Amino acid sequence: MATHWDNRAIICDVLGRAPDVEMGSIGEGWSLCRWRQFVGSYALPPLPDPMFIVHISGKPQIKTWDKDGWSQSSSIPGCATIQPSGMPSGWLVDGELDAVTLSVLSDLLKNISATEQFSKLRFAFADPLGVALTRQILSELYAPDADEREHYVAAMVNALKAHILAGPPAHGNPTEIPVSDFSAYRLHKVMNAILANPADEHSLEEMAATAGVTPPHFCRIFKKATGITPHQYVMKARLDRAQQMLVQTDLTLAALSEATGFQSQSHFSRAFRQYAGIAPSEYRDQRRRAGAG
Repeated sequence: MATHWDNRAIICDVLGRAPDVEMGSIGEGWSLCRWRQFVGSYALPPLPDPMFIVHISGKPQIKTWDKDGWSQSSSIPGCATIQPSGMPSGWLVDGELDAVTLSVLSDLLKNISATEQFSKLRFAFADPLGVALTRQILSELYAPDADEREHYVAAMVNALKAHILAGPPAHGNPTEIPVSDFSAYRLHKVMNAILANPADEHSLEEMAATAGVTPPHFCRIFKKATGITPHQYVMKARLDRAQQMLVQTDLTLAALSEATGFQSQSHFSRAFRQYAGIAPSEYRDQRRRAGAG
């Protein structure tokens, strides 16, 4: 009979190693594991339970299998992914990956409206609160043993489960509650604005003003929540959009670099090669040949 431990066993078999650290509760139906230091491409068979994945650190070039090839978008530190149960998946790890997985027992979702959000793969999306909760849980797992620690970690995991099960707002972004201090929603608002229009300037001053904090404080809280700097997040969004446009349009590299917010074609080409490992023109040719085949 399948239990919530099955996800762990399957991943261990595919990777050929045990998780770096793990914790779980059979009674409450969850299992949390940290996986580190594996490189290459991996094929996961269908998992019995859905899984929430947080990209903690490592190389900013993690892709998933999408129909006939690797995804155009990439996961970077600070991104979250939801892997549904019953669906095989493929993963390309270009370098070291450090990820935390939270598996939730499928039986817990049968009578919950959130079942819909676990029906398909949601890859590399922004979830500052989910990432922040995961990082806090992980830090506690490495803390010295104490009687109260197990209860504290269990409470944090329950908070993370509740956050995941709540899913995205049913009617778009929630109404912002006016407060003077920083909130996770403000950070999420900045990240969504970048993803929606990566070519915009997105100056540090503008992003900090949206978050309601000073630029130095914004840099600190952004990196703490995502693991990368605001500038790196903007660059990632621009390069992901460039990958899409290289395949879907016939724009010249000069026009495409301007359309994605780069100062020059040479700047775009250098950044793209560093990000994707090949030149933009090579990427376009490879993806189109794969599509034609």
